[in-house]
Amino acid sequence: MADSEIEKRTKLALDAIKKAYGTEEDEFGATLYVKHHLEEIEESYWLEKLGSKKPDPLSVLELLELGSTWGDDDMEHFDFTLPGEITNYVLSVHFADDGEILSIEMES
Repeated sequence: MADSEIEKRTKLALDAIKKAYGTEEDEFGATLYVKHHLEEIEESYWLEKLGSKKPDPLSVLELLELGSTWGDDDMEHFDFTLPGEITNYVLSVHFADDGEILSIEMES
C-alpha cells in the first residue's frame, strides 16, 4: 500500500509543480526554485543533464527526483531535488490526509 501511495503522490506532486510554475500563486515554489538554480548552478551541470547551457525552465522541472518523504506516516511532505547533490534546496509538496496538495514551497 505505502509504495503505491508514494508513487501516486509523487506523480501528483510533479504534475502540480509543473502546472504551478510561472503562476502568481507559485512565487515562492517552483518558479523561485528554477530561477534560483538557473542563476546559481554552473552551465556545465545543465549541459551535462539537459544538453544546454541555458535550459528551458520547464526542462529543469523534468529533472526533479523524489529526495525524501516525511511527516504523518511519511506521506505528508514530499521533497524533490535536482540529481547529483548539486543543491541543498528542495521543492517541498505538502499533502493533506486525503491526498490533496496544500502547498508547494522551496525550502533548504
